[in-house]
Amino acid sequence: MVLAMSRGATRAAGRLLPEIPLLRRGRMELGSGDGDGEAAEVIVPAHFRCPISLELMRDPVTAPTGITYDRESLEGWLARGHATCPVTGRPVRLVDLVPNHATRRMIQDWCVANRASGVERVPTPRVPVGEDDAEEVLAEVAATARRGDAAGCGAVAARARALGKESERNRRCFAAAGAARTLSSAFMHLAGEPVESASAVSAALGEILAALTVFFPLDEECRRCIASPASLKSLASLLSHGELAARVSAAVVLRELASSGDRHALEGVSKTHRMCDALVGLVTSPISSQATKAALVTAYYLVSASDRAAARFAELGAVPAVVELLVDADKGTTEKALAVLDAVLGTDAGVESARAHALVVPVLVKKMFRVSDMATDFAVSALWRLCRASGAGVGACRAEALRVGAFQKLLLLLQVGCSGVTKERASELLKILNGSRTSVECIETADFKGLKRPF
Repeated sequence: MVLAMSRGATRAAGRLLPEIPLLRRGRMELGSGDGDGEAAEVIVPAHFRCPISLELMRDPVTAPTGITYDRESLEGWLARGHATCPVTGRPVRLVDLVPNHATRRMIQDWCVANRASGVERVPTPRVPVGEDDAEEVLAEVAATARRGDAAGCGAVAARARALGKESERNRRCFAAAGAARTLSSAFMHLAGEPVESASAVSAALGEILAALTVFFPLDEECRRCIASPASLKSLASLLSHGELAARVSAAVVLRELASSGDRHALEGVSKTHRMCDALVGLVTSPISSQATKAALVTAYYLVSASDRAAARFAELGAVPAVVELLVDADKGTTEKALAVLDAVLGTDAGVESARAHALVVPVLVKKMFRVSDMATDFAVSALWRLCRASGAGVGACRAEALRVGAFQKLLLLLQVGCSGVTKERASELLKILNGSRTSVECIETADFKGLKRPF
């Protein structure tokens, strides 16, 4: 009876819409023609199309109003604050949606019948997670963590992660059930001792962190758990000695913690033994682009918040590590690496380390253009710090800047325009470098013939 009503209502909704050709890869033509070179159009039956998206339904569900929609489209409609059926205007709740298996099977049969025209079969959708299911899984995560059952907790956390990644609906369901808090608490319960890459505890902590990355952001309670001394100790150990996937997850969670604006958490990270060493290690010996970028973001927040942390990073070789990374880095990595370098150069140890490295000035001048406005700001600021500070090596640093064309690039930068602070520092840099210029041109000037005014 219910299926009959659903089919009838779906057809009724379909009659409101004209039939349209199936769109595939941006084209309306599929398959081959009758030998004259023209492609044949495949018309999607109106009752197979969602009344919201007008596209072929992949997971049809029927509302209490009798209208069938594609699950993703209707759930998106409800998530945007609507609480009514788009066709009838009557009240609809998420929990009231019923999978329409009959329509789904008819759509699959239709896809198979039109396979020769290039139509791909709609896969059978997975059953979405319900509130009770999510709460049951998370309760098991909490229970196994309290018992100290590392292997069991890791297995359940992996299950929660897999379910959360299946669909945005599942992810929201787990998030609403408190997944981030449960996983953060479980991590704190199992953390504390140094972890070895082959141990059950290491594997479990890695699975928990991997699951936690699916359910960001971290609220205050989550941050309190992850920023506990025991948790931070395990995070530092995982960053250095964990399996590859665990190291990446640890770096991502640490980035989320550092970028939250929680000063207590940031202070705890900076004081954790060998945490800075582990972060520099991810830059000097990259394991993945994601981990490297996460480590750079964390490092930036640490050195920006504390001169002591900045000096520590300089002592650990952060300057040469970041400069080597900058040589062939993509845009996102370049921006983050320049931010870290600029912050570290705010310390005497950072300046001393930079002046001792032959590539620092050439790389900064090279990255001053053709990356992004953000990269330009950080590159100018870092070069300004190097050239204005007194001490040994400042003359050589200025001479190198002139040799690689910093003067002309700064002129061009002021010509095309830049932000307030960058403009001030670029102007001061020009004055500093102008005093060190000789009558010999430092680089080819052909690229700068278009400048309309001299310095």
